[in-house]
Amino acid sequence: MKDVLLGIDQSVERSVTLAETVLDLFDTENVQVYLLHDFVDNPEGASVTQVDSVKRAQELFEEEGVDTELREGSGDPAQSIIETAEDLDADAICVAGRKRSPAGKMLFGSVTQKVILNSERPVLTCSTSG
Repeated sequence: MKDVLLGIDQSVERSVTLAETVLDLFDTENVQVYLLHDFVDNPEGASVTQVDSVKRAQELFEEEGVDTELREGSGDPAQSIIETAEDLDADAICVAGRKRSPAGKMLFGSVTQKVILNSERPVLTCSTSG
């Protein structure tokens, strides 16, 4: 069984890209997916179950019969992703970058870049336009 952690932000488009990538690359009968949303600022006390991007990714996995668990963090998203992956002993981390210009492709977004540079686990990056 492979354990894969997806770092999901507010973008539904990016969460769909992450889910579709994992579904394409991993055996759906042999993967456990953890969906993590980090609340940088959460004065209303929202729950991960209320985040549209998380709900959409979870729906896609459930349609394919993939086991999912929801996780939430607070503070620095990159640190939350790395620490959660370590706590879970995840086999891989999957994060979404944004579409970049040809010159900008050398750089990832700050969260993605921090995860790539500071994780000791394989990090899969998926590019989206949003």
